[in-house]
Amino acid sequence: MFLPFFDTLRRHGVPVSIREYLTFLEAMRADLVTYDVEGFYYLARSAMVKDERHIDRFDQAFAKAFSGLEQITVDQVVEAMDLPEDWLRKMAEKHLSDAEKAEIESMGGFEALMETLRERLNEQEGRHQGGSKWIGTAGTSPFGAHGYNPEGVRIGQDESRHRRAVKVWDRREFRNLDDQVELGTRNIKVAMKRLRKWARDGADEELDLDNTIRSTAEHGYLDVKTRPERRNAVKVLLFVDIGGSMDPHVRVVEELFSAARAEFKHLETYYFHNCLYEGVWTDNRRRWTEQTSTRELLNTYGGDYKCIFVGDASMSPYEIAMPGGANEHWNPESGETWLRRAVTQWPEVLWINPVPERYWRLTPSIGMIQKIVGPDRMVPMTLEGVQRGMRELGR
Repeated sequence: MFLPFFDTLRRHGVPVSIREYLTFLEAMRADLVTYDVEGFYYLARSAMVKDERHIDRFDQAFAKAFSGLEQITVDQVVEAMDLPEDWLRKMAEKHLSDAEKAEIESMGGFEALMETLRERLNEQEGRHQGGSKWIGTAGTSPFGAHGYNPEGVRIGQDESRHRRAVKVWDRREFRNLDDQVELGTRNIKVAMKRLRKWARDGADEELDLDNTIRSTAEHGYLDVKTRPERRNAVKVLLFVDIGGSMDPHVRVVEELFSAARAEFKHLETYYFHNCLYEGVWTDNRRRWTEQTSTRELLNTYGGDYKCIFVGDASMSPYEIAMPGGANEHWNPESGETWLRRAVTQWPEVLWINPVPERYWRLTPSIGMIQKIVGPDRMVPMTLEGVQRGMRELGR
């Protein structure tokens, strides 16, 4: 009966294997969850999702496969409540306080509750708001929605007020972890953590626990030892394309810049437009009056720097291939010439492109820059893409 669910997972891009699916079926046969929709969701997710980046896709597939699972009519609820008494007692002991158990007993137990529900369905006409008897909303009756009763049956409510039947798969809390979506600051930091080279520098700032224990044992008194804090010693040159076709990507580029500033202690940032030419700048308000010579950068920063370009690489091919091809000034040498000089000086180069990868082949200039920096050195601005790029730079 779960084969359509398995098929839906695969169609939504969740790489679930037959072995994982069989593990899920074994868990169901072992009755690890019974009469618990939310428990079933977590069991299925635990068995068939092995990477947090796929949780959002799993949620979408679950919602599609079991659409309407919680949208059950009152008649369906009543007819389906043929539950074993011993199971009900165990659930009551597990989830109910002494006060809640007393309230249920005062009603005559579970059978009395279901019988009362049937009677009120027959008696009530129309909608009821508030109160403690009728089936309705915002009251303390055991039946209805948007109210509270320790043994209530929720009817016609799209969310939980007391977090007892919340549809976690509709909340999609992990949607920004999908490796095919654009990055947020948190995700960029996660991806950039792959590019690390630890070194200890500066004054003693952190506790050296091992040496403290060893020295204390040797001397017979507490002898606290400290050592310089470990920092990421990777050096990064960041070149960011600004203006024109990059305007729609300003938000995600700002997030990437923020994450890079937090992640890399040694970070130098410069701006360019479309392609690298003879000059770059650090302040966009003074881009024409306070430029820095690109040749000066080539002579200043050694080959131990990682070089990262961020840009859509979308421009006229002439802007890359021809002297004078730049659209804002006369460039004595072609953009390709300067890019090749940069790649020669900083062999560990990466180009992060905010344009979705499926569209790259439609823009000739993207292909031209790919050939210059290397086909594996241009990656999309997604979690998977940046992680792939960090792996390349870390080799």
